[in-house]
Parts: sequence; structure tokens; C-alpha cells
Amino acid sequence: MAVINTNISAIKATNSSNSAAKMAGQAMERLSTGKRINGAKDDAAGLAIATTMTSQIKGMSQGVRNANDGISLAQTAEGALNEVTNMLQRVRELAVQSKSATYQQSDRDAMQSEVGNLNAQISDVLNNTKFNGNAVFKVVGAAPAATGADDAKFSIQTGANTGDTVDIVSKAFDGTKMFGGTLTAYSSAAATQALDVTDATKASTTIDNVDSALANVNSTRATLGAGQNRLESAVNNLNDNITNLSDARSRIQDTDYSAETTAMAKAQILSQASTAMIAQANQSQQNVLSLLR
Repeated sequence: MAVINTNISAIKATNSSNSAAKMAGQAMERLSTGKRINGAKDDAAGLAIATTMTSQIKGMSQGVRNANDGISLAQTAEGALNEVTNMLQRVRELAVQSKSATYQQSDRDAMQSEVGNLNAQISDVLNNTKFNGNAVFKVVGAAPAATGADDAKFSIQTGANTGDTVDIVSKAFDGTKMFGGTLTAYSSAAATQALDVTDATKASTTIDNVDSALANVNSTRATLGAGQNRLESAVNNLNDNITNLSDARSRIQDTDYSAETTAMAKAQILSQASTAMIAQANQSQQNVLSLLR
């Protein structure tokens, strides 16, 4: 039937052209952004899953940075305790030297002067070693049981979720417990000094005190080393999880360029074909005029 008011062929061709344009637009968007999902209209479920994965990836990435900061903190504490160990060993060396009867009192007084300076430096290291403004060690002058002093503990958030933490513990250094006296520089006013090498008897006591202090320091270094190893393991695990989760997210939301370039070519061909058919449909209506001649 020949009609002119409604050109069904042209309408169908126009609809096909619109669909091809929409397909081409979607393919162009995906190719230009690199993402298959650019909004909820593309894949609502996929967008929700990808968003959750992104939150986890970002949280774990921050956890890696936190863990690396924790490792740096442990290394800072370890370096400080290494110096404390060296100074304690020097004090012990002087105490052993003082026990020999071949030295005069003036010699022992000179040794004691060095011991006092080392003692003061140990106190300074333990009191003033900081990481980002936070004291790494807690130093008290009396037994922790009497003062309620706790170890210095740093809780490191190493994951994307609450509870993903690793604690770095730096034991409280008690001056009385370490040396039998407070961590202060030796002076003549101190009637009794835990690190005293002014005679053979006191030197023997100093050796015992230093051995106890070294054991305390070694215990703390072991704790710090264990915490550092745990953080390094956490970093390795987080990096593996980030890689796997990123791969899974990519399969959900990223553009498959092979598929989209094919879709783009198809859309262009359909668009050209639809345009040609619209012209043909319009031409068919022109043929109606021949009936009126």
C-alpha cells in the first residue's frame, strides 16, 4: 500500500540509526575512559562490587604505608638500643678494668668520670629518642609495679578493616630495675651509684648491674625485631592481596578494547546502513507522486 502520512520504513530505519548511534556513543565512552562501567546504568551490580573492591584496595594500600612507618619506628628504636648496648659494654669493660689491683685511685676516678658520662648518655638516648614526635621508650625511675608504668606500645593499622593491627612494643625501661639506681649522670653528691667503679667491690656490683641491663636491652631488641618481622610479613601479604583484588576489579570494570573496537566498527556500519535506508525510504514516498501525474 502506497501512503505518504506515515513512512514506516523511514521510522524503522531512523530507530536503527538511533540504536547504532547509542551503541557507538557507549563504545566511544568506554574506549576513551578505559572503563566498561562508567555509571550504574552500565552494570549496577558490577559497579557495587567494584566500588567495594576499590575501598578495600585503598585501605590496604594505606595499611602498607602504615606498616612501613611501623618498620621505620622499630628500626629507630633498634638503632638507639644498639648504641645503648655499645655504651653498656664500655661501662662493663671499665668495671672489669677497675677490679684490677694495678690501678691507683686516681685511675679509678678517671674511669668513673667516663662511666658517669656514659650513664648520662644512656639516659639521654632512652629519654629523647622519638619517632614523629612520639617518645619511642618509656623511662621510669621506680619499679613499674610500684608506679603502674606500662610498656610503650604503638598499634599499627595494617589493613583495610578494624582489627587489622600489629603492635610494636618497646618495654618500659626502669632506672631502678636496670641499674639499681636512677638513670642520672654520676656526681660526687650521689652517695650510692649503680654504675660505680671507684673500688673493686663496687666494680663487681656494676658488672652485675650492667649484665642485668644488657639482658633487659636484649629482650627489648628481640621484641622489636619480632614486631618488625611481623610488619614486613604484613606488607608482603597486603601487596599480594592488593595485586589479586586489583586484577579482579579490572575484570569487572575495565574496558575490553578488542570487544569495544569491534562494537564501535559494528555501530559505524549500522549507522551508515541506516542512513542509506532512510534515504531509500524517503525516495519511495516520492514515487507516490507518479500516481498523481
